[in-house]
Amino acid sequence: MHVCQTTLIIALGMVSTIAGAGDTAMNNAPTTGFINKTLAKDGAVVRYVLYVPRGYDAAQEWPLVVFLHGAGERGADGLLQSDVGIGRAIRRNPERFPCLVLMPQCPLEKFWDVMFDDIEKMMEVTRKDYRIDPARITLTGLSMGGYGTWIWGPNKLDVFAALMPICGGGDARDMKHLAPDSSVDQFGTVEDRVPKLATVPIWAFHGKKDDVVPPFRTQQMVKKVREAGGDVKYTEFPEDGHNSWDSAYGDPETIAWLLSQHHK
Repeated sequence: MHVCQTTLIIALGMVSTIAGAGDTAMNNAPTTGFINKTLAKDGAVVRYVLYVPRGYDAAQEWPLVVFLHGAGERGADGLLQSDVGIGRAIRRNPERFPCLVLMPQCPLEKFWDVMFDDIEKMMEVTRKDYRIDPARITLTGLSMGGYGTWIWGPNKLDVFAALMPICGGGDARDMKHLAPDSSVDQFGTVEDRVPKLATVPIWAFHGKKDDVVPPFRTQQMVKKVREAGGDVKYTEFPEDGHNSWDSAYGDPETIAWLLSQHHK
């Protein structure tokens, strides 16, 4: 009986020691994958997702990509935006994405202008918690997020080293039907932003058969930026409709280009 009790005590001690060691190891190891995050705001929380690659190591600096989703992924669950566009491309080919990806979510019936301050706070938290290369932070988005990229990107060129807008345009007035109470006018006209856009590397994409946002919207921006002396690439997928993001994010050359951009 005493032998059994002693054995039991020793066994429990071993379990306790092992569990403690395991907890310490887990706490020291960085969490990777698609991580659900929250940002405190006005007594509530704003939900978003941060993707951290499996090979993340704080011994080196990592690129950060900020992704703006489309109108269909608006909401408050903090999850829907991670399964469309760049999130889906990561799940299919994670080896192509040696970077962290910040995926905020825009509220229902709103445009991205209501989120820009929150996104800056999310980036600040990410830079604090992970080792981010400040010279390799880029902005990309699709559809409504493509508009957000064209509109917000040139106002944050001290942060973003490159822009990748997909099936979106640069005229903020186009977004009034999606978010009637938006304050997009504060970002000025296309002509106001073109000189700034001409100073940053851009690769824009659109589907030739897009009947939601006409390809003309991207073509117009590309033409104006090129006329201003900008470094802008344009790819138009001949068989794609509005969903040109799967083609864009699914191309390894596209992702390699985005992750190679950096402030000089």
